[in-house]
Amino acid sequence: MKKLSLISLAVIVVLTPFLFSCKKLTRSHAVVVWHWMTDRDEALQELARKYKEETGQEVQFQLYAPSDVYSQKVKVGAQTNSLPDIYGVLGDAQDLAHFIEAGHVENLTGSLGEGPDSWRSTFYEEAINTAYFKAGNSFNVPEGTYGIPLDVTTIPMIYNKSLFAKAGLDPQKPPQTWTEFLEAGKALKKIGVTGFVSGWAETWLIYSLVTDLAHNLMGAEKVMDTHAGKVSYTDPDWVAVFTAFEQLQKAGFVDPSLVTLGNKAAEQAFSQERSGITFNGSWAVNVYAGMNDKLDYAPFPPPQLGNKFPPCVWGGAGSVFLVNAKSEVKDKAVAFLKWLSDKKQASFMVSATRNLSAVKDVGGEGVSPVLQQFADLMKNSIHPNRFLISEDPKVQEAITKGIQSILISEKTPSKVAEEVQKAKEKSKTE
Repeated sequence: MKKLSLISLAVIVVLTPFLFSCKKLTRSHAVVVWHWMTDRDEALQELARKYKEETGQEVQFQLYAPSDVYSQKVKVGAQTNSLPDIYGVLGDAQDLAHFIEAGHVENLTGSLGEGPDSWRSTFYEEAINTAYFKAGNSFNVPEGTYGIPLDVTTIPMIYNKSLFAKAGLDPQKPPQTWTEFLEAGKALKKIGVTGFVSGWAETWLIYSLVTDLAHNLMGAEKVMDTHAGKVSYTDPDWVAVFTAFEQLQKAGFVDPSLVTLGNKAAEQAFSQERSGITFNGSWAVNVYAGMNDKLDYAPFPPPQLGNKFPPCVWGGAGSVFLVNAKSEVKDKAVAFLKWLSDKKQASFMVSATRNLSAVKDVGGEGVSPVLQQFADLMKNSIHPNRFLISEDPKVQEAITKGIQSILISEKTPSKVAEEVQKAKEKSKTE
């Protein structure tokens, strides 16, 4: 028995280098992609099949879901140097900056090129710039574009046209100003539905609307000056932004569970016509189609608090693929992404998944009139990854927790402004 064990050990020792060399050989031939998009996996597998038919190059899409499982997989991959050739980072600019700093992300600026016939020119500017770091950015990342967008997302207000008509509101004219928004919500309440619902237990949705309103009221320069510490959160403009949420609470038409509701529950409430207005992303087109295919709705920009600057909507790349800078098949990975973002493949993805393409002028059976309306909102979009200066995550948390406190009448806008500014001061010393 002991002799047999020794023989087995010897076999393992002899074969181990061969086994590892086989693994290395496989990796050198196939481009491996990790992703988290369950709704797009079937379409991506089909495109991988087509790519092999056209080029002979094998591409392996490997799905890890849900997103928290995927994120953990990527973190472990980074720690153990086992990331695939193509992958994505779920998070904000700071998260992406950490991966770049650790040498896990290829700078694609040279591959994208410049000019009207370049690869870069095929994308919506707002989408390709979602993974772009400007020179002198606050993360000290070398200037460059580090990702290829697959699709785009906008996060506007959405209203139910049928409920608007029933409430005596113009179904073709959503609220333009914050005052009109409050009046519309009150009218909706009178017909027995809540005027507004959103999944504001998920604080990123609150932060999205806060930055929309702030950009509209005071402009991007003053918002960035606030992030830089030159403007206090106790400034009257910021107090006005926080006060808008107090007005929303006092108007009495919001869903009573607004700050404890997850976005999925909010999507159900809106799709089942229990609420007339919501705040949600363009992915909702797919969600609502599955929940209520008769729902008659349209997106509109968050109502304006001021009239000096245009209304803003969060918009940018929804899913971004990165090339592993340490990949042994880096050139093949870039070549595949270039093929994937060709209009023919982009159109196939739109038809198969009904998501907005990051590639310009792409049609497809999946582009419904309402989906096109979401796409049109990209024109005046903002996105935290494109901010010149990012706000400290702890300050963002102070803002969103403060808004939740206002919505449950626990704190006043002025009190929240003071606490956010304290968080800002503290962030400067950490």
